[in-house]
Amino acid sequence: MEYYAHTREDGERQTVKAHLEGVSKLAEGFSVDFLKPLAKKAAFDHDLGKYALKYQWRLDDDNIKFSHAACGALEYKKFADKNDCFASLFAPLMEYCIAGHHTGLMDGGTDADNSDSPTLSGTLKRGNEYTGDSDYSAYATEIEFATLTQEEITPPYNELCSAKDPTELIERYAFFTKFVFSCLTDADFLDTEIFCNKNVERGMSGDFEKALDKLNRELSDMPSDNPLRQARSRIQQQAFDNSVNKSHISILDMPTGSGKTLCSLKLALESGKKRIIYVIPYTSIIEQTANKFEKMFGDVLPVLQHHSNYSYDGNTEEEKKTAEKLKRTCENWDAPLIITTSVQFFQSIYHYKGSALRKLHNLRDSVIVFDEIHLIPTELLRPCLKAVGYITKYLNSEALFLSATMPDYSKLFDKFLPDVNYNKLVTDRTNFKYFKKCEYKDMGKTTLETIAENASRCKNALIVVNAKKTAAELYNLVQGEKYHLSANMTPAHRSRVIEVVRNKLENGEHITVVSTSLVEAGVDLDFNTVFRQLSGLDSILQAGGRCNREGKDDKGYVYVFDIDETYRKGSDLAMRINKTKGLLEKYQDITSYDCIKEYYDGIFDFNQSRIAENSIAKYNEQSNSFDRQGLMSPYSIPFRSYAMQFEYISADTISIVIDDPNDQTCHELVETLRNGDMSVRRALQKYSVSVYMNVFKDLYSQGVLNDHGTGIFILENQSYYNNETGLNTQAAMQDYFI
Repeated sequence: MEYYAHTREDGERQTVKAHLEGVSKLAEGFSVDFLKPLAKKAAFDHDLGKYALKYQWRLDDDNIKFSHAACGALEYKKFADKNDCFASLFAPLMEYCIAGHHTGLMDGGTDADNSDSPTLSGTLKRGNEYTGDSDYSAYATEIEFATLTQEEITPPYNELCSAKDPTELIERYAFFTKFVFSCLTDADFLDTEIFCNKNVERGMSGDFEKALDKLNRELSDMPSDNPLRQARSRIQQQAFDNSVNKSHISILDMPTGSGKTLCSLKLALESGKKRIIYVIPYTSIIEQTANKFEKMFGDVLPVLQHHSNYSYDGNTEEEKKTAEKLKRTCENWDAPLIITTSVQFFQSIYHYKGSALRKLHNLRDSVIVFDEIHLIPTELLRPCLKAVGYITKYLNSEALFLSATMPDYSKLFDKFLPDVNYNKLVTDRTNFKYFKKCEYKDMGKTTLETIAENASRCKNALIVVNAKKTAAELYNLVQGEKYHLSANMTPAHRSRVIEVVRNKLENGEHITVVSTSLVEAGVDLDFNTVFRQLSGLDSILQAGGRCNREGKDDKGYVYVFDIDETYRKGSDLAMRINKTKGLLEKYQDITSYDCIKEYYDGIFDFNQSRIAENSIAKYNEQSNSFDRQGLMSPYSIPFRSYAMQFEYISADTISIVIDDPNDQTCHELVETLRNGDMSVRRALQKYSVSVYMNVFKDLYSQGVLNDHGTGIFILENQSYYNNETGLNTQAAMQDYFI
């Protein structure tokens, strides 16, 4: 009898054996050397269940239900039970990957789980379900079960044994599991796609050598006709010179305006790696950076953008074909230059689904550039730094950390990444003085009325506050030509305002901009004067990066002010504010290395227990906390539960689509959604505003939201959205910080 895995639309069928061999070959090719045997053999065993008669009948009748994914895991459990402890050490890894290759990595569970439990323990108790027509043992007539030999196990075994403690061992084991899972799931998808859709196009290519030539010309053409530009060149050259000392992680600590982006791009292009991944905190910076790269490189090195605000669409058939190719390429990051968000990057690594983890293996042989690295949430420092450490140590990759307010990560590196070396590319800060284009002044306690009045006297001014509610209140107080920026506006609306503001500033017009902190990191605007509400030192210095950015004035001024505003006791913002108050009193120059170091050291020390506890090896899925007692075994790793609580940004929000009548594209997309077509969901993200759940419930109760049966809510009452300040959340019961 012939056993089949897939049926194509034309009736042609792929045998199970051919599929297993194809997936196995691809997975092996995706893997790093020391995990190749695990990837190859997990792939070869993943579809043993398709040898059951019931699955074969299912190919002709979708009504027949049969779960085939558990079968290979059950076979591996039989093998493990017959072998010694050394040989069976990687049995859980193989079983997690095989059993979850469709639904995602599951929790290990406990011995108390029954066969109905959605855990690996429960799955491995389903052997008695696979009898009769569900019996898959016919696989033995065609293939030999792929077990691991002691020689194949030894390299990963030695890596595990070199861990300094049991927690580190489990963390490494979890990473190895995810990597093998990534190789398997991407290979499975691609082999199926190759058979079922022969003409499908995916992947991108580029020429790093030609791109580097273009970049070098760009750098050499930059004028050096004043002391600041000459200092910029010297700082960049220092980074280039120090980069010869290869390391896993390179620290690029450079002041605002000194050319970090182009400097890091040159280092990445010269690295000899096959892929460059830019990880950026905000979508507004991504679009700005992507436009700069696309203009510089053209077709020599195309840019793949993967973030929520980027929509893949087109009008002509050729454009639609290209859009589909880009969508598919985003699935596994099969491109030489990728720009993505911090959320997308880290939540993919710590997700449990194959759709997210497919791209993990393509982080191999890459340079990963983390822009504004200081914005990693404090409580996620351990898992995020661990991820970077494992990727650079095990996947032959390098990381570049970029920031104008760089934390001193050395203690955290030594604690969590003892086997990873790092290198500071800029150690001589002599030339930093040329970039001190503004002076910081502490105004102390004042009122919004005073700030609005002072701003009106300035040549132009940016006022940055901590909360959306405060921004709206202050905006109403400001006189003259003014603009507002906050997350109450859609990304498309904000982009339009930023472009208008940029043009106004370039023309020397007198304007005032009121914004939340979203304007601080990387948004290329240049104001003569900045007012910054008291916040963390990093936020204040980032706001200062928008002041006299191009050095057009002899000196710009950043005024730090405090107002009567209450913060939740013990909150991260309250702690940062208190720390910054002390630093403003202690340091005359708050931009100094010592001041910045003391600030971050204080934050890390204050949160040291929260930082240290955030480990998958300490996570208790029963209590949803990091209070696990006793040592975790490979069979009890809570992959799914840990992934579901890993929030790079708060998930307690919901997006509302805004129908902008002045934007024809937006209006057409909304009408398409109203007619029940959810294919426009991604394209509508740039026309959406995220709100907290209690605000959403209040708006919903007022009858101004409607999902038209799609589950995606549209704001139906346009009076709730202001063309200047965005969504009017009149129902908000408290202040929200951006």
